[in-house]
Amino acid sequence: MTLIRLSIISALIAFLSGCGSEVLSPGGDVAAKTRDVLGITTALILVIVLPVMVATVIFAIRYRSGNKDSEAEYDPHFHHSVQLELLIWAAPLVIIIWLGALTWVSTHKLDPYRPLDSETQGVTDGEEPLVVQVVSMDWKWLFIYPEYGIATVNELAAPLDRPIRFDLTATQVMTAFYVPTLAGMIYTMPSMQTQLHAVINEAGEYKGMASHYNGAGFSGMNFKFYGYEQAEFDDWVEKSRDSGEVLDRDEYRELLEPSEHVPPAFYRLADTELYHDILNRCVEPGQMCMDEMMARDRAARGEESHGGGHGDGMAEDTAEADADPAGTAMAQNGQQEMDHSGMARDVDAGAN
Repeated sequence: MTLIRLSIISALIAFLSGCGSEVLSPGGDVAAKTRDVLGITTALILVIVLPVMVATVIFAIRYRSGNKDSEAEYDPHFHHSVQLELLIWAAPLVIIIWLGALTWVSTHKLDPYRPLDSETQGVTDGEEPLVVQVVSMDWKWLFIYPEYGIATVNELAAPLDRPIRFDLTATQVMTAFYVPTLAGMIYTMPSMQTQLHAVINEAGEYKGMASHYNGAGFSGMNFKFYGYEQAEFDDWVEKSRDSGEVLDRDEYRELLEPSEHVPPAFYRLADTELYHDILNRCVEPGQMCMDEMMARDRAARGEESHGGGHGDGMAEDTAEADADPAGTAMAQNGQQEMDHSGMARDVDAGAN
């Protein structure tokens, strides 16, 4: 019997040794608030679960048929107790209401599409976020910094206390982007854009990963995320610019080839429209971008709905789309997400 118990304990220790503590050791305020919600929720649930488990053991021992010393008497006419009813129903009801309120508030405050505000540690109102364009590939991560004109593969960095806005998409397979110490997990999908707002408050090296299985190279689709002081971040940017590598469309096509356990790489960004074209599936010459295709389709639908007497309105819509392709792209990306996922959420505006 002792051998069996030792075997079970050893198996449990080996199993639990694979668990990390990143979720409980956040490096940013968003991850810290997520941890707090997890802790409060777990504590409230245990308020219900633990008494039930203890009572089950007590009842099984005290009221077993072989317990001759029990002072409890069998009452065949017992049918109701106000005290028991209050205990059984009132306490769980209060906890469920509390959990519901906590879930509602935290879900909206920690919405990944919601820009950070002054309630977030280290962030001041009106501070411009660092925009990082994320592309999940087979099986590596491409990070584009349009503000600095650089791009990296499998290495991500950000300055401390500056809000970060991740714009995310994928080339082929739906993938989950996750840095446990930074913020929650969010999916990347081809031809669609998702968004995540976060901030890093503590300097250090953190682990990022593809947290859901996405093919043969899944186990090696990890990256390092660094939280730097501003001066260190500036040095990191200069290192990327001075790497000697240039990310243009030819280099991007090479990156598209499936590869596993890819080491970090650094590039100077040659094409500022690369992310837009990846998102809209028009990297190759001669391909029509999806946002342009959808703008034309919308213009055609407008012509049909207005009829013969309102051709000017259709012409104005078309001219506006041609004059402002960037704005049209964002609007169409938001519409595209709603069409394909069923979520009435505009990618650019967020979910405030």
